[in-house]
Amino acid sequence: MLIAEIFWNVNPEIIKLGPFSLRYYGSLFALGFVFGYIILAKIFKEEKRPESDIERVSLYVIIGSVIGARLGHCLFYNPTYYLTNPFEIIKVWEGGLASHGGAIGILIALYLLSKKMKGVSMLWILDRLVIVVALAATLIRLGNLFNSEIIGTPSNLPWAFVFARIDNVPRHPAQLYESIFYFISFIVLFFTYKKFRGKLKTGFLFGLFLILIFGFRFFVEFVKVEQADFEKGLMLDMGQFLSIPFVAAGLYFMFRKKEEIVRKQK
Repeated sequence: MLIAEIFWNVNPEIIKLGPFSLRYYGSLFALGFVFGYIILAKIFKEEKRPESDIERVSLYVIIGSVIGARLGHCLFYNPTYYLTNPFEIIKVWEGGLASHGGAIGILIALYLLSKKMKGVSMLWILDRLVIVVALAATLIRLGNLFNSEIIGTPSNLPWAFVFARIDNVPRHPAQLYESIFYFISFIVLFFTYKKFRGKLKTGFLFGLFLILIFGFRFFVEFVKVEQADFEKGLMLDMGQFLSIPFVAAGLYFMFRKKEEIVRKQK
């Protein structure tokens, strides 16, 4: 039997000064937005979009992703508790964000924004935004690793992690699996955009993103511990059930025949 060699006992706090603490998760979450803004600003500049566009997109994405991810966690994984204690929903600092909810929140936010932006459709924005979202997901999952959360099932593989803050059982580093794959997805999306920009139909990159991210999410759930008690004993967990419609939507946007009509500037 192979023995796990990786003992993980990292303090999730980088520094603590009195009541203030700087955590890896929060820092990596923020870096995702910073790097995303820089890359997206360069893309928008190359597309000759005004600087105000990137500022508006960034604001809507931040608000939509945080609210969506928090509501997703509360309503998808523990609705009874949070509907009974609604004030607990706003306690984002206590943890609890769901990527599926964040995706829904971003979609709603961009739908509202697209009504105000001239010359581009919601899908045009999404085709560019998903590139940096994949990078942000990479950093967020690294944050989960530093928090020793979203752990994997027991494993005897040589790269299994022993999460000392939880137990002494060697486990799949599911957070690391996701982080690595999301970074690969970022590279694929970025270079596909750079190489084929102007040749791809509107919505293709968005569809590719959905298939890559949520397709992998579906399969990686098989080596992750359930996040809610009601998932135990089910054939699929909540993350897998939620991933299926996203993958289906991705297939539609990648292989649909009808081109998306881009609204003309008035």
